[in-house]
Amino acid sequence: MQERAVRTRRALIRSAAEQFERHGYEKTRLSEVSNGAGVTSGALHFHFQSKPELADAVERTAARRLYRAAWRSQQSPAGALQTLIDVTHALTRLLHEDVVVRAGLRLNSDASGRLCLSLRHAWQSCVQQLLARAADQGELAGTPAPSHLAQTMTAATTGYEVLARENREWLSHRAVTDLWRLLLPGAAAPAVLAGLRPEGTGELPRGARDGGAPP
Repeated sequence: MQERAVRTRRALIRSAAEQFERHGYEKTRLSEVSNGAGVTSGALHFHFQSKPELADAVERTAARRLYRAAWRSQQSPAGALQTLIDVTHALTRLLHEDVVVRAGLRLNSDASGRLCLSLRHAWQSCVQQLLARAADQGELAGTPAPSHLAQTMTAATTGYEVLARENREWLSHRAVTDLWRLLLPGAAAPAVLAGLRPEGTGELPRGARDGGAPP
C-alpha cells in the first residue's frame, strides 16, 4: 500500500474511533468520519465499503496495540507479579492516551463487536497466567487463591475502563498505583512485598501508542 494511502487509512481509523467514542456506533455517520479525517467520502469508501467494515478496522487496530503493549511489558526480567503490575500500567496508560484503543475495546465489549476473540477474556487469561507463574515462583501469599486474585484484578480493571468513559482519571497512573497499593499487602508473600513497585518499573512501552503497525 502506498504511503499516502496508508496515512489516509490511519486518519480514517482514528477519526472513526473519535466518532464512535463521542456518539456510539449506531449514531456515527460516515460523513462525519470522512470530515474528521479531512478526506472525501469517495476516499473513505475506497478504503472501507461500510460502517461495519470501518468498525472492524478500529477494533482490530486496538487489539494489535493492546497485544503489543502487553507483550513488550512482559519482556523484562522482573518476577511475574511485578510483570503483572507493569502490564496493568502499560495497558491502562494506552487506554488513557489512545482513542483507537478505547473505541476498539468498547466495540469489542458491546454487541457491535466483530472479533471472534473477546479482548476482556484475553486480558483475564493474561492475568491468570501471570498470577499462576507468580504462585509457582513463591511470590504470592497463601491466600487468597491465585484464581480469586485474578477475578478481583480483572473485575477491578474492567470497572476502571467502564468508569473512565465518563472520567478518564480512572485510567490515570495514580489510580492504578493506588489499586496495587491496596491489593499487594494481601496478595504478595511477605518476603516479596518490599521489593515490589506498585507504581510500575517505569519501563512502559511508549512505542505501543505511537500509531503502531499500519492498520
